[in-house]
Amino acid sequence: MASESVFPPAFLWGASTSAFQVEGGLTAGGKGLSVADVAARAKADVYADTSVAANFYELYPEDIALMAELGLQSYRMSINWTRIYPHGTEQEPNSEGLAFYNRVFDELARYGIEPIVTLYHFDLPLGLHEDLGGWESRATIEHFIRYARTCFEHFGDRVKWWLTINEQNLLARKDKIMHPQGEGDERERSRHRMNHHMFLANARAVSLCHELLPDARIAPTIAWLPSYPATAHPDDVRAARDADDLYNYYATDVYVRGAYPERYLFWLREHGWEPEITAEDEAVLKAGTCDFLGFNYYVTFAAERCPPDAPADYTAILALVVPGRFRYVPNPFLEATEYGWQIDPVGFRTSLFDLWERYRLPLMITENGIGTADVVSEDGAVHDDYRSLYLRDHIREMRQAVAEGVEVLSYNMWSFIDIVSSSSGFSKRYGLVYVDRDELDAKQLRRIRKDSFETYRRIIASNGEDLG
Repeated sequence: MASESVFPPAFLWGASTSAFQVEGGLTAGGKGLSVADVAARAKADVYADTSVAANFYELYPEDIALMAELGLQSYRMSINWTRIYPHGTEQEPNSEGLAFYNRVFDELARYGIEPIVTLYHFDLPLGLHEDLGGWESRATIEHFIRYARTCFEHFGDRVKWWLTINEQNLLARKDKIMHPQGEGDERERSRHRMNHHMFLANARAVSLCHELLPDARIAPTIAWLPSYPATAHPDDVRAARDADDLYNYYATDVYVRGAYPERYLFWLREHGWEPEITAEDEAVLKAGTCDFLGFNYYVTFAAERCPPDAPADYTAILALVVPGRFRYVPNPFLEATEYGWQIDPVGFRTSLFDLWERYRLPLMITENGIGTADVVSEDGAVHDDYRSLYLRDHIREMRQAVAEGVEVLSYNMWSFIDIVSSSSGFSKRYGLVYVDRDELDAKQLRRIRKDSFETYRRIIASNGEDLG
């Protein structure tokens, strides 16, 4: 069956996690605190924080063995910046942090699982925030590049696929992680200044990787959050285009084309939010374009034209309000999860076509999954038919896109194992593997294969043909 698949032999079937959400070992091995750790601690009386998480830090051999049992060909993971540079400003890396990831990469290699490694997945060292204001300062770029160089030099012999920054377009909207300064317009100027500095960090890391690891491939990964017009009214059609241009395509244009699109710059100038962009910055962006494009896909939106006097909300993931441009409204044709995320497999295929046709770069799905309140049944199993359905429906649409000519490198569902959700602890579970713990009681952290584990195992074994 696999030989008849539309997926090429080099296609990688995988799954994803991120370091701060899965590892635990908060200060183990000399690790420092990150802004993500601090944000999680703020809700530690209600939700699980990053102190233990799923304890991948200690249990990684067991978890990687489960990956092999599942048949994973790739594991999209991240390196925790604060394991390598605990404060962020050190001149020399933390040897214990390097040793930990060496063990992880060696274990993955033992099973023939290809690591796809993200350098920065929300875990900015707290020291950089306290000393420099984080991404507010151009100096943070230099510290990021030192960290990237260390990773390339120490792990580049085993890592061929690199991701620079996870979901920068969404990260810029996460105030509890980014800490933009001021209020009102000054807050937005701060946000866009940080965003520009991350673009520069991305481009310089791409260029450095090309220099040090010419056989590797590198790209950022974006939170792809596309919109439909709420109606066929021309104003709503324009609103959906504005939503895509101002919150999605502006970032992919910088990554792929090496320059900000003019419409986006016009919007920033219109509000007085444009960051300082020097001639040297423009050269850096142009020189550091990506080899492929990674994207995370979960949800689509409906957008309608928004009156210019509406109260703004520039950060809400599910309820953006951009006065004079667009606002999100529910799509009556889609079902939603209990957390309000609308499920749209057809939008997944549309997104693949849109990105491929705009850029003609290979695409990598770095996250795609469903967060639900899974429970262990009386028989000791986790019967998550809804996740199996979600996987089958989305992979079916991806398969059709590949059949029609879209080049897709890898599919990495989110997540391999239950992780600390950045907003809901362990109440919101994404994994194929259940972690038996409560929010405030880690218990024994027993791993339980969910029913979706077997569904995905069959899909991988058939190279995407056995979708039930």
